[in-house]
Amino acid sequence: MWSLGYRPPAVAACKERFGASAGYHGHPMARDRSKEDSGARIEALRKRLDEANRAYYVDADPLMSDRDYDRELAELAALEAEHPEHASEDSPTRRVGGEPVDAFSSVEHALPMQSIDNSYDPDDISAWCTRVRRGLDLADGEPGPVLCCDPKIDGVAISLRYESGRLVQAVTRGDGRRGDDVTVQVRAIRAIPLRLHCVEPPAVLEVRGEIYMTNEVFERINRARVARNEPLFANARNVTAGTLKSLDPSVVAERSLCFCAHGRGVVEGLEVPTYSRFVDTIRSMGIPVSQHLQVVEGLPDLLARVEAFQSQRTELGFGVDGMVVRVDAFPLQDRLGSTSKAPRWCVAFKYPADQGETVLESVAWQVGKGGTLTPRATMQPVELAGTTVRHATLHNIEEIRRKDIRVGDRIVVEKAGEIIPQVVMVRLADRPPDAVPIEPPSDCPACGGDVGQEGPKIFCLNPECPAQLRERIAWFAGRNQMGIDGLGEKIVDQLVDRGLVHHLADLYSLTIDQLSELEGLGAKSATSLVEAIEASRDRGLGRVLASIGIRQIGQSAAGTLARAFPDMDALLDAGRDALEQLPDFGEITATILHETLHSPRGEELVQRLRAAGVRMTSDTYGDSGVAEGRFAGMTMVLTGTLTHGTRTELGRRLESMGATVASSVSRRTSVLIAGEKAGSKLAKAQDLGVEVWDEQRLLRELGEGESSR
Repeated sequence: MWSLGYRPPAVAACKERFGASAGYHGHPMARDRSKEDSGARIEALRKRLDEANRAYYVDADPLMSDRDYDRELAELAALEAEHPEHASEDSPTRRVGGEPVDAFSSVEHALPMQSIDNSYDPDDISAWCTRVRRGLDLADGEPGPVLCCDPKIDGVAISLRYESGRLVQAVTRGDGRRGDDVTVQVRAIRAIPLRLHCVEPPAVLEVRGEIYMTNEVFERINRARVARNEPLFANARNVTAGTLKSLDPSVVAERSLCFCAHGRGVVEGLEVPTYSRFVDTIRSMGIPVSQHLQVVEGLPDLLARVEAFQSQRTELGFGVDGMVVRVDAFPLQDRLGSTSKAPRWCVAFKYPADQGETVLESVAWQVGKGGTLTPRATMQPVELAGTTVRHATLHNIEEIRRKDIRVGDRIVVEKAGEIIPQVVMVRLADRPPDAVPIEPPSDCPACGGDVGQEGPKIFCLNPECPAQLRERIAWFAGRNQMGIDGLGEKIVDQLVDRGLVHHLADLYSLTIDQLSELEGLGAKSATSLVEAIEASRDRGLGRVLASIGIRQIGQSAAGTLARAFPDMDALLDAGRDALEQLPDFGEITATILHETLHSPRGEELVQRLRAAGVRMTSDTYGDSGVAEGRFAGMTMVLTGTLTHGTRTELGRRLESMGATVASSVSRRTSVLIAGEKAGSKLAKAQDLGVEVWDEQRLLRELGEGESSR
């Protein structure tokens, strides 16, 4: 609920600080209004409450206490009820109202919401600055562009669209091209103005930013869950994401989410030359922005600012995992452009993971969709990145043995990427004499079935394990798999527990009546879910292969298979040798795929899904994904740090010229492109006699090197 740079006091402290004298002391709601025009009073209250929201969230300088705000809001609601002729969708009373929505609609972004490339050390920032200078054709000694940097908030990206000053749509980032329409939910967030505070608003203003939750609110929510004997939420970002996907906007209002703008989409009727000016402008309109934005000139100033902020970020009261650095001038941003994934004119510097020490209390083994048993540590509570952490991943049994982790040990824990806690090391000098070694389970903790081991991984061998089934269904329904909206964790649990689903194909037999009886689903939601399941029948071969949980077959490998085979029958007819010849496939992947599809379970799965009407023909057969060009027929691998673009970007350029870009070196590799700090891939290529190019050779081959000028 608080703008950047302001640590929120507790509600009681707020009341103590501002007292009853802060803000307007309105007359009792039942007072005689005969001397006052009701319409004027309604407008005055709306204006005052909007100003209070702006002062609270944008200026970090509250005008009134929570009690006074609630009193005036109640008066406004009473007046509006008495005088419906003065109703307005922009009223503060209309933030939460109406019935919960049944489902989210998918919306295409007018301009893609791209991700930002990450960097992890000052050398990466320096290399980015070099690429920017090169992209702007700046000569040696010529001043570089003005840069600005602001905090990278650990929240959920959102795009807000204002038309003629009114909030008309809010869309999540989604896959960058399409996102979910969460307008109803976002209207319930007090930090976001429903209309802009300006006389002549732009015709269209799309503001991109981050919705997040303060540490104080997160801790309050978890304390309430403890009181209700409910499991704790893992981190504030996950709660924020889940809150935005709540179909009931009143839940959003209760969670006190915050917003900070950090970019723009489509803008019509507003001309500003720089990002820093844009931030100042939208702030004047009542939109929360970072109070830590700084304009810098030159690399030394930039690096000093990034380093100084590392210690300051822990005092903000919400999650910040880095700094975003960008070219300030919009015309220069346009000149630099973007790759298919990320803009070239900005980069995110990620701070090292936050670490803390605690004691390991116990270890539980969790079952994944493929039957993999993963060890999960329960620890004494420890503060990491502003949140209290009680659990961490231990990865696998070999990792446990390598680090010699035992129950009772004092351990060092960090948040990898500030999201997933993991055990880094053991304080062996502090090991108690009664520390207990961690042993792998002898049977599945979920079903009691037999377990097996393959390398470091331990598997439940029972194909009927209910925990596996739950995970398989959740994976199958995921957005990047079969895309069945509305099939969340609680619904999946009920489907399995009630015996409605024993197999993935059973999803396609579910009826509206069956689903309507589930907790949390009414007739409308059940109808929407059945429609989503029905729509998933037509996803095609690639999505099916990515959804059914074959080890080693993710989206990329499934896409390769869909381009190589017209349908499932053709894939089933292919031998292992043919599969091994596919781009980025090797003996292991080909063997796992072949054995899985031809196992009794695999054959039954294909047969039952086909009988359920799931389409298994390819939409991309014959589209090799590789254009004809000078690198046609060549398999290329990129490794190390490259200064003329990311490996992903350069890989796409090579693919556009006919190459197959693989992720690992093998005897089929034609060329390894090695940047700085190339490691094991370079050594393997040299051992195999694979041709190696440095970055300058690559540029010459692409027609960009010195010899081509």
